[in-house]
Amino acid sequence: MIEGRIVKINGPIIQAEGMGACGLYDVVEAGERRLIGEIIRLNRNLATIQIYEDNTGMRVGERILSEGRPLSVRVGPGLMGRIYDGIQRPLKDLYAMSGTGLKPGVKSDALEQGKTWDFVADADEGSLIRAGSLLGHVRETERLDHKVLVPPSFAGEERLVWTAPAGSYTVDEVVARGEKGSQFSMSHIWPVRKPRPFIRKLGMTEPLLTGQRVIDIFFPISKGGSAAIPGGFGTGKTMTQHALARWSDADIIVYIGCGERGNEMTDVLREFPKVVDPRTGRSIMERTILIANTSNMPVAAREVSIYTGVTLAEYYRDMGYHVAIMADSTSRWAEALRELSGRLEEMPAEEGFPAYLPTRLAEFYERGGRVSTLGGDTGSISIIGAVSPPGGDFSEPVTQHTKRFIRCFWALDRELADARHYPAISWIDSYSEYAEELRDWWQHINPDWLEVRTQALDLLKREERLAQIVKLIGPDALPDNQRLVLLCADMIKNGFLQQNAYDDIDMYSVPEKQVLILRLIMTFYRRSLEIIQAGAPLVRIRSLESVERISRVKSRIPNDRLEEFRDVEALLEGELGKLKKEYSA
Repeated sequence: MIEGRIVKINGPIIQAEGMGACGLYDVVEAGERRLIGEIIRLNRNLATIQIYEDNTGMRVGERILSEGRPLSVRVGPGLMGRIYDGIQRPLKDLYAMSGTGLKPGVKSDALEQGKTWDFVADADEGSLIRAGSLLGHVRETERLDHKVLVPPSFAGEERLVWTAPAGSYTVDEVVARGEKGSQFSMSHIWPVRKPRPFIRKLGMTEPLLTGQRVIDIFFPISKGGSAAIPGGFGTGKTMTQHALARWSDADIIVYIGCGERGNEMTDVLREFPKVVDPRTGRSIMERTILIANTSNMPVAAREVSIYTGVTLAEYYRDMGYHVAIMADSTSRWAEALRELSGRLEEMPAEEGFPAYLPTRLAEFYERGGRVSTLGGDTGSISIIGAVSPPGGDFSEPVTQHTKRFIRCFWALDRELADARHYPAISWIDSYSEYAEELRDWWQHINPDWLEVRTQALDLLKREERLAQIVKLIGPDALPDNQRLVLLCADMIKNGFLQQNAYDDIDMYSVPEKQVLILRLIMTFYRRSLEIIQAGAPLVRIRSLESVERISRVKSRIPNDRLEEFRDVEALLEGELGKLKKEYSA
């Protein structure tokens, strides 16, 4: 332990002398209460430290102790279903020790020390092991097989001379030994600012299915992709991320509440344990890790919380799982950077943010991706970050810099939110660069995917242009073929894009159903246009029974009864065929 003394205090930023033997980003315990901090600047014997806890009452002259290692998380069985703060302290344990007010200096182990896990060895004595090799596994939850791997920090190769027999062990007990004296338990530590290694990054070939039609069809994200959800206050960023956490087909969810209001984070902590995983019928917490850092918690811990979350995600990715990170919100994280930078007296850049903001954003989003792991598996981390631009201004620095490092942009629209159209994702301002890479996957689901997607997006863009004319002269002045565009665009908005999270049928759509709904609407548009060109008035088409049926299929036809689409298609073809015959005669 290296000992120093505090010589200056500036909020969560302090300076200590006598720290010349320390390293950059080493963890320290500061003051009489031994508050956790991290060295962020070294100048010979003087260290600048950011404190991750409330340091009110700290005095100059108090002692600093360095642990001689960087800020790290402890990983192993028992992470799943737990709620941590930004530096991986379990909040349930802290509550038991300090009550409703989180007392500074209170500590608890990240993993339950006394709990035993049923370990089964997968490596035999004499097996050659290296970093990432499989030693054994435990059943962490009802649906999660936790693989015990050789830590990435292990160098070289070694043969096992002993593996523990099947039985119950704590996370600290040795379960394997190597010929050179190496010992392996079921847990290890890893620095949060250092990405865990892998063999190579792989291409994007499979979508992260969310069940939300506007995302899956129009603006898809791949497993291993990165996306941003920008929007002003009240546009539904948090609710959209909740829906993605519940319905996405990721194996594991890491939800990071970074600087959000306490009442919003409280809702998350209360609701998530009650949410039923639709694939297993059990609590979604069995595949979820929550990291809670509200806006009234220490600002330095907010800054590090996203690194804690992505490190935990990398740990499960190395086992070959597909992980989705929900970061809510990166704007609050950037504000923490700005405050800390100001206290460090650094030169500010745009709107007071530090000049290294783009670098930090890039470092975070680049830790996502689909990779070939050290153990030979394929795993992925999909990062979905909410952005809260002041006043909904997408030109502000955090939003603009985020767009440089993500390939999927789900822009939330204030007018849609005010109209109770959810998800309030704008089909004009949003985009996805993954659509072409996922084309083969969707073509396998339904060969019509690309055609109906392109036609629907084009129709919505035409409707946007016509809406400006309608505001000036009204819809009645438009010819019937243009009024048909307005009608079909409304059918797409209300019958396809809008989803009711409280409707048991409409809250989630399988990929096959999504394409069938959109194909039905586009078929209606093409056939109706032919009939209008033959002389039929739009009012006759609008009065057809099939128009009403098409608008309601999203909530009338369940995911497991898609054959009922044939009945609606037959009704549509019959009514339009009769009308065309009448006006073609």
